[in-house]
Amino acid sequence: MQNLSVVHEPWYLLSVALGAVLALLWLIVRLRLHAFIALSLVSLLTALCAGIAVIDVVPTLMGSFGGTLASVALLVGLGAMIGKLLEVSGGAQVLADNLVNRFGPDKAPLALGIASLCFGFPIFFDAGLIVMMPIIFSVAHRFNGSVLTYALPAAGAFAVMHAFVPPHPGPVAAAEFLGADISLLLLVGLTIAIPTWFLGAYLYGQYAGKRFDIPLHSLFVSSADSTDSKAAKNELDSVGLPSFASVIFILLLPVFLIFMDTGLNTLIAAQAIAGDSSLVHTLRLLGKTPVALLITLLVSIAIFGRRYGMQKIESWCGESLAPICGVILVTGAGGMFGGVLRASGIGEALAGLLADTGMPLIVAGFIISACLRVAQGSATVALTTTAALLTPMVAVTTGLSAVDLCCLVIAIAGGATVLSHFNDSGFWLVSRLLNMDEKTTLRTWTVMETLLGSIAFIFALTLSWIF
Repeated sequence: MQNLSVVHEPWYLLSVALGAVLALLWLIVRLRLHAFIALSLVSLLTALCAGIAVIDVVPTLMGSFGGTLASVALLVGLGAMIGKLLEVSGGAQVLADNLVNRFGPDKAPLALGIASLCFGFPIFFDAGLIVMMPIIFSVAHRFNGSVLTYALPAAGAFAVMHAFVPPHPGPVAAAEFLGADISLLLLVGLTIAIPTWFLGAYLYGQYAGKRFDIPLHSLFVSSADSTDSKAAKNELDSVGLPSFASVIFILLLPVFLIFMDTGLNTLIAAQAIAGDSSLVHTLRLLGKTPVALLITLLVSIAIFGRRYGMQKIESWCGESLAPICGVILVTGAGGMFGGVLRASGIGEALAGLLADTGMPLIVAGFIISACLRVAQGSATVALTTTAALLTPMVAVTTGLSAVDLCCLVIAIAGGATVLSHFNDSGFWLVSRLLNMDEKTTLRTWTVMETLLGSIAFIFALTLSWIF
């Protein structure tokens, strides 16, 4: 039987929190246990060690898990379906080809980066990069030069969109944990992601392309001539690629709808319009992120359904959900861990510790997230775990504005982006797709990821100070 006076001591609660984080790292890194299993086990043990009544342990775990899934799963599922339809229809190819033609050969890397920024709004990093890689190879083959000149701006674009912009699971989950407004986070995320990409991915990609001469992958020519590639190309040719205007419309529609909600909310706060109008309520409903993504998905189905038929559309939508199940479950487990921390009072104890050290909350978020990222590799686990750790601290910290909360989410995401190395699946994906050895990948991809995370943190910190 635990001594209750000891259980509620700050030093004991902080020891439990530290032990929980170390246990997570040991289970995930050393024992190679799946993050979902590790988070579930550590959440249970933390609840028991932190003094939560035995009868309340399971309700605490299940309530936090379900609450997180309620907000995250819907957004991620709808976003994955939209991305799948754009992928299989040739939308990414249309987007890249048109932008290259409009920007010209000299600006081909910029065009690929902008195309990836647009396409990266609804699609995950891994899927987006794999879809864009044949296009990157085609452009690199057309204009010669190092593949890095064209690949890094595109890969960096997918990285910043995946890390900083809803409806991707990391920022959505962190926003849910910390109480940040999703619509405002979309605005702040885009405001920070675009200049971060330009400085850390596009400009660095031009430098790295001159410094490291990476030839075109030897498999490019053979894969282009493969039976599967020819069959897919023939199918697209027979049906016809979507128009550039339709692709841009699909990508910008959810942004417009969500911005409409944010804009109306700003006008209501400024008392420029009446907040109790039924028309305003209806327009704001259309701008809520789940509704905006659902509308966009329905529009995508209407556009592509005429080309491919509803049977194929239904099949593609079903296929899009399988790869995201793991991400959603890990995110839910991170929410479960956060619920235990909130219920145990660990957050209040950690808040007091950071208050004594004078470390700002946003700096603590970046540092904790970066440490977790380096230790176990997964950006999603680092982001969700850090957000869960800081959630109770946010609850007891006064004076945090809506912009502050969004900047905190970006700072945590920045920490979860830095120093991609051997324990990160993205590191190996880029290494193998670009045919680079590990040393070159560390000197290019790892450096770019560290630049992106650090620049985003500086922007978030500056924006938090201004507002």
